[in-house]
Amino acid sequence: MKHISILIPKGAVALGCIEGSFRVFTQANEFLRAAGEEPMFNVQFVGMTDQAQVYDRLFTVQPDTRIADLRKTDLIIIPAVNGDMDEVIADNEAFLPWIRQQHARGAEVASLCVGAFLLAASGLVDGKKCSTHWLSEPLFRDMFPNVELVPDRIITDEKGTYSSGGANSFYNLLLHLVEKFTYRDVAILCSKYFAIEIDRDSQSAFIMFKGQKDHPDDSVREIQSYIESNFAERITVDQLTSHFAISRRSLERRFKKATRNTVTEYIQRVKIEAAKKGFETSRKNITEVMFEVGYTDNKAFRTLFKRTTGLSPVEYRKKYNREVPLPARN
Repeated sequence: MKHISILIPKGAVALGCIEGSFRVFTQANEFLRAAGEEPMFNVQFVGMTDQAQVYDRLFTVQPDTRIADLRKTDLIIIPAVNGDMDEVIADNEAFLPWIRQQHARGAEVASLCVGAFLLAASGLVDGKKCSTHWLSEPLFRDMFPNVELVPDRIITDEKGTYSSGGANSFYNLLLHLVEKFTYRDVAILCSKYFAIEIDRDSQSAFIMFKGQKDHPDDSVREIQSYIESNFAERITVDQLTSHFAISRRSLERRFKKATRNTVTEYIQRVKIEAAKKGFETSRKNITEVMFEVGYTDNKAFRTLFKRTTGLSPVEYRKKYNREVPLPARN
């Protein structure tokens, strides 16, 4: 039997991560019992102390045990904790040496959404892939430069450490763990029971590109604004160097340092974000939207769109267009 330790942190915890983790693993046990097999998971809430934590001023979660009293576990679940991440880490610092100690003893560790900040603070994903909520990408990169952040991924599995993407994508990681510790039939049953789409591997379609302007380079911000205001045009790096009287080498260096994107990557992301809005809010066809955001090569546009969002233009429009009529009621 696998011992599952769901951490009960201090702070603004996303309660659904705790409740959802508990429900998925205990339901997996029920499916195993129904198949005439022994349950696989012993699930406990684990706190730094035995003091109950109150979340959202309404919900109280009582730890089953303290980290000081739990000698060994098999899997640690770190739920999402929102707020100032320096404060979140400081408030939950006592968990970190325990997590490292348990990992050294063979325990695996999984973070859910922005729980990745606590996982990264433990040092266990230095040099490894890790995902988190796409909105937290800039902050995470600043705080943990030694971690290979992959914000488009729903799940990372780094042989002993796991992470999930934003918000409810943690359910996909839980299904992954259920399948890993039992077998696929149980994961499929959980998928159907909780109405979770199994085998999702990308959160790219949910990412809303806002532009990385939280930096001190005023000239780069001016260039970013120019790109965003003229995305319908065919913008080249040479045009920008001429318009802003800056050398290509200096532009590329400063732009990459400030935004973490090359100039070309930034132009592409702005254009694709505009195309996404076009598909979401109008009935224009693919070619019309493509021309509106400054592309003329259909194949190149479709390839870039799918690489950026994980969906083809047709798939994206079908999934997110606000004007698609609802099915008629019977």
